[in-house]
Amino acid sequence: MRRKEIISTAVSTSLYQQLLDKAFRLLARRARSAAELRAKLLEKAPGEEALVERVLARVRELGYLNDEQLASDYATARLRLKPMGRRRLREELRRRLLPEDAIESALDQAYGQTDEDSLIARAVGKWVRMRGTPRTRADVKRLFDHLARLGFDSERIRRVVREVSRIRWDEE
Repeated sequence: MRRKEIISTAVSTSLYQQLLDKAFRLLARRARSAAELRAKLLEKAPGEEALVERVLARVRELGYLNDEQLASDYATARLRLKPMGRRRLREELRRRLLPEDAIESALDQAYGQTDEDSLIARAVGKWVRMRGTPRTRADVKRLFDHLARLGFDSERIRRVVREVSRIRWDEE
């Protein structure tokens, strides 16, 4: 009986080290949420939830896994690179399997530093540079739909599109 325990411990230690190595390799490629990392590790060791949790605890202890920091950094970087509304950024963070409280905190921080009106103005400016000022209702609809896909609030979109468009709303 003692020999089986020793073999079992050696196998679990070896698997623990393999999972820890895999976690470090995955995190070296890109930052991941705890849920993303858990799913990847469980693919390698199905049914080893306790061992995976030990690995996650160790990675957290070493400071390589922090969902709040990941959410904050991701939100700030995405807004710097591409203007988008709160709704779309929330969905991107959810796809990263981040906890809801970390998402809300990151959104509050990111949109606290950046005015959403300036983001929508940047998006409209780029659209106008690429396609020109909307002149027809079809152009206005395309711009509106584009901004909606970027996740901006429809009331803000209406206000900005009216300012940018050269058509008279009571015509046509």
